[in-house]
Amino acid sequence: MVPDVSTGSDSRGLIVYLFGPGRRDEHTDPHIVAAWDMAGAPDPGRDPTATYTQLAKRLDAHVDLRTRELGGKKPPQHVWHCPVRTAPGDRYLTDAEWAEVARIVHATGIAPEGDERACRWIAVRHADDHIHVMATTVRADGRRPRTHRDGQRAQAECRKIEAEFGLRRLKAGDLTAPRTPTGAERAKAERQGQTVTARHWLREQAYAVAAAVHNEADYFTVLQSLGIKVKTRLGPDTGDVIGYSLAAPGDTNAAGEPVWYGGSKLAPDLSTNRLRERLPDQEVADRPRYVADPADPWRHTTSAIRAARTVLDSDDDAAAQGYLAAFGDALYNIASATTSPHRAELQAAAMAFNCARRSATRADHQAATALRKAAKELAYASNEPGGLAIALLFATVHLARAAAKWHEQRGHEQQAAAAEEAFRHLQAGYQQAAAPALAGLARRAPRAATARRYEQDVRAALPDHADRILADPTWTALTTTLAHAETAGQTPRRLLTEVAAQRELDSAEHPAEVLNWRITAQPNRRKQAARSRSTTSGTSARSATPHPPATPAATRPEECSRHC
Repeated sequence: MVPDVSTGSDSRGLIVYLFGPGRRDEHTDPHIVAAWDMAGAPDPGRDPTATYTQLAKRLDAHVDLRTRELGGKKPPQHVWHCPVRTAPGDRYLTDAEWAEVARIVHATGIAPEGDERACRWIAVRHADDHIHVMATTVRADGRRPRTHRDGQRAQAECRKIEAEFGLRRLKAGDLTAPRTPTGAERAKAERQGQTVTARHWLREQAYAVAAAVHNEADYFTVLQSLGIKVKTRLGPDTGDVIGYSLAAPGDTNAAGEPVWYGGSKLAPDLSTNRLRERLPDQEVADRPRYVADPADPWRHTTSAIRAARTVLDSDDDAAAQGYLAAFGDALYNIASATTSPHRAELQAAAMAFNCARRSATRADHQAATALRKAAKELAYASNEPGGLAIALLFATVHLARAAAKWHEQRGHEQQAAAAEEAFRHLQAGYQQAAAPALAGLARRAPRAATARRYEQDVRAALPDHADRILADPTWTALTTTLAHAETAGQTPRRLLTEVAAQRELDSAEHPAEVLNWRITAQPNRRKQAARSRSTTSGTSARSATPHPPATPAATRPEECSRHC
């Protein structure tokens, strides 16, 4: 059950909408199911002789009292509005049950139980799955009601109602999620044949660009290169940027003007201040960037993601939250750098993880500098190194699962659910990419004598895990990887010991598969030595060529409420 509190200034306009046909004739049988005084509230839906004007006059009685005291001026935002909707798949409630749901006016402070001077309110049902609660926020004594944190209190009351009525239990939120697109925004997108609203599309582009760029100026430049209009707000004293707004291409109002969305209105962590916490300062951003090996960004990102799992297991919540935010950026960059068919799953994972990348815990972004830096270089990578890219994807699967567990342990229900959704997309993407790769490795397996030698190496290096590793269906693929490593100058027994020490294997369902991708992500020591000699002899590393990142297009509607 989802409540969505808002305020406005046009009570009569809202009443006309509630009892009217709706924007697409979707309102059926509009009528009042509860009110401050059922006997005194005229109901146009049940009294054909009543008019909207009569009802509005009655509901505005307290506002009229206040306006007389204020000399005819209406108080600001005096209309309180809260639609309450059941979750998809829930049964339809009766009018009597919806009347009980309307008790959120008591929980939110609009009309405390037993308060005879409370605000006047009505609850209107014009569809099977929701009601609209409307109130004028002026009490009989002329004071405004105490509605601080009314949205959060409405959420808490809905959780109680779900339990009482046997409805689907939605996840509790912590008010860190972006605003849900309004009904008008959704209707506009539908009229224009768009699958998502302009607000949602802008948010996804902003996240993808922020994940890839190296400084604030590049952030605005790349957004504009995508056709997005950018408007900055400057401080009166310093002239520095203190805020910004974005408008989607072709998204205009009735007057033909762009529809602007402030960064913080798209998502809390897209505000100017939150972005600056994640982007490096200008001095760092201006330093030249070099890539000694095109595979390095993939390898570095894989190592940083593995390090993040260790942080999530620690007691440093601020550092863990910083890593989750950086991981959210990394997912966008991994999807941007991927050209394989499983890219769609990676894009979906990045969008799903947006709710899991933030919580009420204040993030230590400096702790995750290594992951953020590696992921930004990945956004400019010029190729997708097959096995190494799959090793990176394998690491993301495990970090997404660890993120879900971390949030669950701290009671972050919506974030845990979002991380689980991202995990499922990443797992699907990994399986699409890994199955043919592992099959290819198995087909190129070394001779039986070499495989037996590697079996002896496993038993000597990892005696406690040897039986499970050798019984793993991917053992044959691992022998091929060991053969490649040995050809590149690695000692198989020593290599197995090193990669096994990176993290425990007890919880691994397929330990040979885990070892295979850990070895794949290891640097090639012969190539490292050759690059070292080349650099020493005066040959500089090749400079990476930056290019605007490919930002994922939003392909599904926004599902996370603004309270998550």
